[in-house]
Amino acid sequence: MTAPAALETRGLTRRFGGFAAVDGVSLALAPGSRHALIGPNGAGKTTLVNLLTGAIRPGAGAVLLEGRDVTALPQHLRVKRGLARTFQINQLFPDLAPIEAVTLALAEREGLTARWWRPVRAHRALAEEAAALLARLRFAPAEMAAPTRDLAYGRQRLLEIALALALKPRVLLLDEPAAGVPPEESREVLEAVAALPRAVTVLLIEHDMDLVFRFAERITVLAQGRVLAEGTPEAVARDPRVREVYLGEAAAHA
Repeated sequence: MTAPAALETRGLTRRFGGFAAVDGVSLALAPGSRHALIGPNGAGKTTLVNLLTGAIRPGAGAVLLEGRDVTALPQHLRVKRGLARTFQINQLFPDLAPIEAVTLALAEREGLTARWWRPVRAHRALAEEAAALLARLRFAPAEMAAPTRDLAYGRQRLLEIALALALKPRVLLLDEPAAGVPPEESREVLEAVAALPRAVTVLLIEHDMDLVFRFAERITVLAQGRVLAEGTPEAVARDPRVREVYLGEAAAHA
């Protein structure tokens, strides 16, 4: 029996007045896949991500997580079902050290944030798990203990990914993880994401085509709220419709 898609949409639609930001989008992410969502400005990518996570409700269609319909579930319950995301602009506490931030995220996951009277060994176990998670993302011990505001921006983006991974997601949505990151640091972000275990399915939303084509095994292209093309990176790169859309955007900004 074939396993259900890790994340799937069926005819997903969202209108704002008479404008269809997302118009009948159907896509499916295979378990463990590295899938990218791309498209020119205004294609509907952010609206689609907000529909996937439950930040907004669709006017029509459905969202399925591992075969179960979650269309009516709020964001926090989708997180509990295994869906996590990062944001274009990081959502970090600048005065906390990474080890503190990730430990708090783990405590929230375990339902311990309101019960800090528990034995010290429980907190120690969480801190050890936090350190192991940060080490997997190539944080040195000194970085783990430094205030977040002192980290390079690329390292802050990695910390945001660490906070999402602390929730133990089975599906991780990365919303432009390299946005604002200098090129020399964006490689680190990509390599860390590529090294995630295959138990985590990843959907990458990104403008940097170099990153997309180095990371993705499959790409979905949105244009005007609809799926324009989908396939392997090689097939998408050859698609004349995709070339036309991106060349048209480039001309409009020239």
